[in-house]
Amino acid sequence: MAATTAVNTGKGGSLPGDKTFSSPADRTVRTPLPGARAGAAAAARAQGAAADSDLGIYLYARAATAHSIELRTHVTGAPAGLDITIDWGDGTTDHVTGSGDDQPVTTHTYAQVGAYTVTVTAKDAGNGVQGVNRLDFVTSGSEYTAHAPTRLLDTRSGLGAAQAKVPGRGSVALKIAGAARIPAGVRAVVLNVTATNATGAGHVVVQPESYGFDEGSNLNYAAGQTVANQVIVPVGKDGSVQLLNGGWESVDLLADVTGYFTASVAAGYVPLSPVRAADTREGLGTAKGQVRGYGTFDIDVAGRKRVAEGATAVALNVTVTNPRAAGHLTAYPSGQAAPTTSSLNFTAGQTVANSVIVPVGADGKITIRNGSWDPADVVVDVVGYYSSGSRSALVAVGGPYRILDSRKDSWAGRKAGPVPARTMLPLPFDSHTTDSHIDGWVLNTAVTNTKDAGFLSVTADPNTWPDYLNGSAVTPPRPVSSSVNWTAGATVANLVQTSGGKGGVLDFWNQGWRDIDLIVDLIAWYQTN
Repeated sequence: MAATTAVNTGKGGSLPGDKTFSSPADRTVRTPLPGARAGAAAAARAQGAAADSDLGIYLYARAATAHSIELRTHVTGAPAGLDITIDWGDGTTDHVTGSGDDQPVTTHTYAQVGAYTVTVTAKDAGNGVQGVNRLDFVTSGSEYTAHAPTRLLDTRSGLGAAQAKVPGRGSVALKIAGAARIPAGVRAVVLNVTATNATGAGHVVVQPESYGFDEGSNLNYAAGQTVANQVIVPVGKDGSVQLLNGGWESVDLLADVTGYFTASVAAGYVPLSPVRAADTREGLGTAKGQVRGYGTFDIDVAGRKRVAEGATAVALNVTVTNPRAAGHLTAYPSGQAAPTTSSLNFTAGQTVANSVIVPVGADGKITIRNGSWDPADVVVDVVGYYSSGSRSALVAVGGPYRILDSRKDSWAGRKAGPVPARTMLPLPFDSHTTDSHIDGWVLNTAVTNTKDAGFLSVTADPNTWPDYLNGSAVTPPRPVSSSVNWTAGATVANLVQTSGGKGGVLDFWNQGWRDIDLIVDLIAWYQTN
């Protein structure tokens, strides 16, 4: 087994989108040390000493994990014996000692995501002076709020952008903050993006405007194809996201919102090993038999299939198979009118899957609607859910960050070559740890150079990467759920949300009978600490 790429999740190093914060020393406020001396004359001398003091506090911080801060405190112009107090802004404090030019690094974990003001006080008892500096910090973790499926962009009609196809190598800006009652402080958004009316093949990248990497992709399309994929993308400082057409020909783009993330307490994620909630071919979770044209069926999810009561949304992988005509599926909360959005598009005879995050209805159910004139079979796998009882927060990378392209040599040592049929490729995502603190991973996974029909399964590996390096890894059981389905000659992508595994190793199973090329982009991860 060849070496593969490993990413770092905040325990050193950085990834695109990492957040840092600073407060320079010239913001330090110097005052006489309270109670240092008595008497008016002494107080005046202390006041003068404070005015003349060179005591300065420079603060630098980074969001080390979803809930934590790593703070470097650099005190200048002061002798030894400093007493430094750090007020983290959540009602807790830490005390450290140091001397001039010391740069102690202190880590703190917040119980909840959010914005905090960190206050650092350095006391110089020898000179009767203290300095205070403050730093505004926001956790990198964000929690989820479900949103009724709502169309934000349709270039065919001029909704959300000009009424015109997005030109080849062109882009369109989509306003997120303030649209459809999405709050101004939105950090990331969940969109179902659809490409249609393409005259040539290409791909779509969805990212903040400031994101500079262009190797990744979110959605692949072919000429004449209508194809959708779910996207979780950070929102830019201007409240918008950019949809870039990576093809050379123009294409129409649609985007439907189903939820968003903010740096405030809402709902955290709970990953699950994929569990089948419905299969119309077998009568599992619903009546046996194809869903009639424009028909619907409900699925009980809250309190079922390991989904907690009170879950606000469920993460699904929805697959259509054996459709008799072209059409689309729409997943939405039960008890509501069907929205004018789509979750999955298909052609006659096609088997295709798409990742979907669906708000749960008041009765604990979701509804699946067949938007075709003719019947089709539907398979639904639950891969996780969002709940106010979980503090597992999203940490977004910033845009699609390429981890693997089997067509190219990996910088970590893997030589270019396809993933063989009926085999599993393990990839370490959390360095070489044996105790990963990642609850779940968000990936965009694509297959290309397909020679026959097949499907890909993505699961957490029970081994650690050191187990593979020393030859003690056990072979994981072959999964039965699918993450990506393809036909011969197709390039297909799908968003994958999978649990983290104890060592941060994920397995990519080529369940087809022919070799494929595999492309994996990191989008985000979920973390409790």
